[in-house]
Amino acid sequence: MKAVRLDGYNEVPVIRDIAVPEIGPDDVLVRVHASALNPLDVKLQTGVLHDYFPLEFGYTLGSDLAGTIEAVGTDVTGWSKGDKVVARLDPVSGGAFGAFACIPAKQLATVPDSVSFETAAGIPTAAGTAWQALLEIGDLQVGQTVLIHAGAGGVGSFAIQLARALGARVIATASGDGVEIARTLGADQVIDYRSDDFAEMLSDVDLVLDTVGGETQQKSFGVLRSGGKLLSLVAPPDEALASAHNVTASFVFHMSDGVRLRSVMSSIGTNGFKTLIDQVVPLDDFANAFARQASGRARGKVLVTMD
Repeated sequence: MKAVRLDGYNEVPVIRDIAVPEIGPDDVLVRVHASALNPLDVKLQTGVLHDYFPLEFGYTLGSDLAGTIEAVGTDVTGWSKGDKVVARLDPVSGGAFGAFACIPAKQLATVPDSVSFETAAGIPTAAGTAWQALLEIGDLQVGQTVLIHAGAGGVGSFAIQLARALGARVIATASGDGVEIARTLGADQVIDYRSDDFAEMLSDVDLVLDTVGGETQQKSFGVLRSGGKLLSLVAPPDEALASAHNVTASFVFHMSDGVRLRSVMSSIGTNGFKTLIDQVVPLDDFANAFARQASGRARGKVLVTMD
């Protein structure tokens, strides 16, 4: 089968023919129809996360995919050949950018008939991270105000929709056409960070979701109310700043979780959340897709089809 392989850190990912993976008794073999790139894939390729995600080469890139079950392990129950599924693989194992993938059955969720494979593939990491941050860690409540940085990004776009569904007031930062995208997704207020300084405009925010880091994270402490929360997806927050502003700050480290993913898929079906898609390209055009993801300019998800 064809797969996108990485032979070493900072090496260019290449498409190669490799053997179809073998499954164990608790696994399923999925015929992959679509996979999604994430910022994590670029970080894995550069090796900056080696201490957290040590890779063994050759390594098949990718963690987010959607497809149909081709075969089930001997101990697997509840799943059958032909079922439409979505999953997030362990990033250390990888495997999403291949024609077939071996996946532990416990990590699977059903793709509703109303959701395309491309749309489903863009959900696991982005929506799962937003869910983990806002619900499980942030405990966002009805009537609270949340500031979501990079609202037109993969995580930000889901976070806006989820926060609105939870009954929160949503403020987002964005730029260019991302301003209208964030507004369309449901943000009550969108700040163009290229022309306006959110730190001078906001105060008494209950929760900040930081997807940017650096100066943006540092300035975000000042917009929180006393007792508020800052959750960062990119770097551990400054504990001294958190203490000085009398707020709590946490680093959100997203982990694959089949239970969470099934809750996310159910909520998407119920609330009609949209997957913001930047582009969909065939596997043969993976190099351009990877470059787009690495540029940091993608509006939503960069998706790759295997068919």
